[in-house]
Amino acid sequence: MGLALLATGSCLAQGAPALSACVVLAGTADGFDKETAVRRAQLALDDYIKQYKAENHLGAVTVSAMRAEPQPYWRGRVSENMMYHPDIVTANSYTVCWQGVISTYVCTSGAQVCW
Repeated sequence: MGLALLATGSCLAQGAPALSACVVLAGTADGFDKETAVRRAQLALDDYIKQYKAENHLGAVTVSAMRAEPQPYWRGRVSENMMYHPDIVTANSYTVCWQGVISTYVCTSGAQVCW
């Protein structure tokens, strides 16, 4: 399966002396084992962050883990009984995985990006 990328929302936050902006980004990928699907989802997220920075002419950004909603390929939604646990949380991504239609595992990694 290919990689699917999605911007899931944005917000503005008042910083100390200046206004800062944040957006929640997500990357989704699949695999036949959990490790592969997680790695691919995290890579899809990293690629999307780079693309977002380039398209919006951003310099330095801060990236922090943020849970994103599952972004399934072949179904409208993912029910709780399809989810694999535990979620994988790192400093830069929050990954949720579920049982795919074609692939054994599908994962979405999410992060909040601020500048």
